[in-house]
Amino acid sequence: MRMLCASTLIGEFFVIGFAGLVAMKSDDLTTATVWTVCGIGMLLSVLLCGMLGRPGGIQLGWALQVALVASGFFVPMMFVLGVVFGGLWWASVHYGRKVDEAKARWAAAEESAEAPAGG
Repeated sequence: MRMLCASTLIGEFFVIGFAGLVAMKSDDLTTATVWTVCGIGMLLSVLLCGMLGRPGGIQLGWALQVALVASGFFVPMMFVLGVVFGGLWWASVHYGRKVDEAKARWAAAEESAEAPAGG
């Protein structure tokens, strides 16, 4: 699961950066505001890659997805990209857990096959 989720977060890193470039064209936002918010979002996406195995890591990832969708109020295309990445995040978590479970079953079967019979 970590690999799938981390891949999604790294993709979001780039999307947040590109959204910052688009947001700089807005007359309502200062460059400092845009890059402070985008910088925090980009930093969070990278830090979350390392927190995925810890308690609360997945929940923080969901919070980032909500923030990504909410950024659509400043860059309208982010409504679409936020929903797309939210779907990717869901798929990464959902299917990543299934892959982890299958790996655990395979490892258990492998271990029981190697155990000495009647020993």
